[in-house]
Amino acid sequence: MSISGITSTALSGMRAQTTRVSAIANNIANSSTPGYARLNTSLTSVESGGVQAVVSPTASDVDPAAEVTDLIEADQSYKANAVVFETGADMWEMLMSIKRD
Repeated sequence: MSISGITSTALSGMRAQTTRVSAIANNIANSSTPGYARLNTSLTSVESGGVQAVVSPTASDVDPAAEVTDLIEADQSYKANAVVFETGADMWEMLMSIKRD
């Protein structure tokens, strides 16, 4: 995988986690709304590399404790992808520096 592929994959992971956090926020905000359908986020691999988030309503009720746990997991996943992205960008800068010299 190339450096641009690494950064693209990490960026797709950050976007997917952002989508997931948005769904979690909707669940928490609407947890006491009668008839609200809890949103579930599924992450799937993309053939070209990376990940995609798909949000769909479910028949289950909102469990605030589970939502907070999912939020913590999404936060950690976002941060891990951000580190990979930054590392890829640093590697790119280093390669460009070597090429210039």
